[in-house]
Amino acid sequence: MLTTYKVEIKPTAYQVWLLNRHIGGSRWAYNLFLEMNKRRYEDGYHYMGAYEFSKWFNHEYLAANPEDDWIKELYAKSTKQAFIDADKAMKRFFKHLSRYPHFRSWKREQGSYYFVKNGKRQIIQAERHRIKLPKLGWVRLKEYGYVPTDAKHFLIKQGRIKRHAGRYYLTCLVEQADDVKPELTGPGIGIDLGIKSFSVLSNGLIYKNQNKSNRVKKMRKRLRRLQRKFSRQYLAFKARKQKEGKSATDLNLAKTRRRMQRSYQRLQNIQRDYQNKIIARVVITKPRWVALEDLNVKGMLKNRYLAKAISHQGFYNFRVRLITKCQQLGIPVHLTNRFEPTSKLCHHCGTKKADLKLSDRIYRCAVCGQVSDRDMNAALNIRDTENFKLAY
Repeated sequence: MLTTYKVEIKPTAYQVWLLNRHIGGSRWAYNLFLEMNKRRYEDGYHYMGAYEFSKWFNHEYLAANPEDDWIKELYAKSTKQAFIDADKAMKRFFKHLSRYPHFRSWKREQGSYYFVKNGKRQIIQAERHRIKLPKLGWVRLKEYGYVPTDAKHFLIKQGRIKRHAGRYYLTCLVEQADDVKPELTGPGIGIDLGIKSFSVLSNGLIYKNQNKSNRVKKMRKRLRRLQRKFSRQYLAFKARKQKEGKSATDLNLAKTRRRMQRSYQRLQNIQRDYQNKIIARVVITKPRWVALEDLNVKGMLKNRYLAKAISHQGFYNFRVRLITKCQQLGIPVHLTNRFEPTSKLCHHCGTKKADLKLSDRIYRCAVCGQVSDRDMNAALNIRDTENFKLAY
């Protein structure tokens, strides 16, 4: 079984310099692949894949451009992986699965340092508090004992280091023995996601909307102020750059950008932690299945009155994390058809209430007289419906 572990690292000043060089080199290689293939297309030549491009880059491009020989000082696998990443992005565009890939930007801290286990006998050494990486040596971890260190039962195959908001995070792929899957003895659980409450479970648990808490509201207010400050500084930077060239505004702009990135990161961490706790409460009951509505989030965002509240909830991230966790434990996940009228059906008698409005928070059945919470009624219908497909 392949499992991913993510942990923050504590590199030294020299290692930070090396990491920035490798991340910058990876970003440069990615952009070079896109630029060269775009030129070849305009000149009428065929598209070069990642491996063909790598041979051309090593034998022809570097010979004709000696000023770019600095790339040879970096870890070769990281540069080659950048070509592979760009090739995958282009092929997804050819298959109409995504848009045309854009150049990677240093402002968005795009790019990564990639490492891999080269042979069967090679082992990426890892200890309780550090890991040994090519070109970097031993790098300290912030969280001790999280990354597996037993090479007999756990084998680190590959990984990446990315920079986010001034911090460096290690993500490694580990091959390990399959976990013993528990016996599923609990009743099925239906989950109804919403805006008033983040999620309502069919077993009676209700999780509040975290975005309505005072803590998150203050953080978003602080973030809006930083965004306005960043906008003012950027306009001043453009005006001074035409007259004076580089000025002190460059540093102020970078400081404000870093503060904005850290504010975004705190909000992301709050949302991730809250969703992980909900998922843990769901799977700890060992349900026979978990049912979730297949929401059309992209279509929901077209509602200009609710788009902001919907985007802050992170429904898609919750769905991905829930499916991943249930797959590890062998719990089936039912994705209810998005056109199934789960909110309008009475769970007691099955009568459909066609005139139900979004503002009606209490469901009152005119046939059997059942009175219940609208979201709880929907969660029960999501749990028991037969119009679903398996998530994995």
